[in-house]
Amino acid sequence: MSDTAVMLCGHGSRDEGAIAEFAAVAGLLRERFDWPLEYGFLEFATPVIRDGLDRLREGGARRILAAPGMLFAAGHVKNDVPSVLNAYAARHGVDIRFGRDLGIDTRLIRAAGERVREAMETADRERGAVAPHGTLLLTVGRGASDPDANSNVAKVSRMLWEGLGFGWGETAYSGVTFPLVKPALEHVAKLGFKRIVVFPYFLFTGVLVRRIYDAADEAAAECPEVQFVKAGYLNDHPLVVDAFVARVREILDGAGNMNCQTCKYREQVLGFEDEVGLRQESHHHHVEGVGTGAAHAHRHRHGDHGHHPYPHAGHPLGPKTLKA
Repeated sequence: MSDTAVMLCGHGSRDEGAIAEFAAVAGLLRERFDWPLEYGFLEFATPVIRDGLDRLREGGARRILAAPGMLFAAGHVKNDVPSVLNAYAARHGVDIRFGRDLGIDTRLIRAAGERVREAMETADRERGAVAPHGTLLLTVGRGASDPDANSNVAKVSRMLWEGLGFGWGETAYSGVTFPLVKPALEHVAKLGFKRIVVFPYFLFTGVLVRRIYDAADEAAAECPEVQFVKAGYLNDHPLVVDAFVARVREILDGAGNMNCQTCKYREQVLGFEDEVGLRQESHHHHVEGVGTGAAHAHRHRHGDHGHHPYPHAGHPLGPKTLKA
C-alpha cells in the first residue's frame, strides 16, 4: 500500500451533469496513476474536499498530491481551496502538497482547437462552408474578480484565433467581470463576419454553459444573416486529462509554481491595489456540500461569500453573472 495519493479538488456545481462529467474525468485520471485518487468539491456538490481527504487518509495516505480541477488561478485556487487543505493538514498531521491550476497550456489550446474545428466541420456540412478569414471566434471564459485569471482567457482567445487563422477574435465572460456575453454578441454581430463561433472555454457543462448557448441562439434569431456556431466545451478531451496528469507530476518535481508576478494578492495590480496581502481564507462554508439539482434549496449569488468587493461592480457591460 502506497503512502502517496492524489486529490482532485473541484469547484462544484448545482448542475448534476457537471458533477457527473467531473467524476468521469477523475475516473480517467485514476487509470493514469499507481496511487489512489479521490475527488471532492469546494461548494454545492458532494463529496466535499475533506470527504475525499478522509478516504485517502483512512486508506493509509500520508502524502497527498492535491491538484485544482480548475482552469485558472483566481480566488478559489489562490485562497479557498488552499485554506481547506491547510486546515485539514494541520488537524490531521498529513503532508498535503497543492499543485497549480491548469493555466495556459499548449495541450489545452490544442484540445480547444479541436472542439472549435469539430463545430466548424459540422456547420460546414449542415449549413455550407465559410472560409476561416470570414469567421470570428468569440471565446467565453467564466470570469473572475482577478484580472490575472481574466487575462488568461484573453490569451487563450488570441492563441486560438491566430492558430486557427480566423478573421477576428473577441473575448467575453459569463459573469463577475466584463464584457458579458450578450453585449459581446451584440458587438461582434456588427463586424461583418459571415460566421461567428461561440466557444465556452469551460471544463464542464453547467448552468452558465447553457446560458451561453442560449445567448448565441438569441443572437442568431436577431441576426439571421450571420451564421452562429456553438462549439463544445473541453470536458474529457484526452489532452485535458494529459494536462491534469502533468500538474500532479509537477508537484513531485517541485515545478508547479503559480504565476505570482501579476497576482493581486502579492503585487499592486492596477485597480486592485487594496487587495495586496489579504488574508487567505475560504468563503464557501455555507454552500459546502449543499447538493445539486433539486437538493439546492437557495439561490446563490457571487458576493454571498464575503469576497472583497469588485472595483468595477457598476460597469455597464457587466459584471453581474449571466442570467437566464
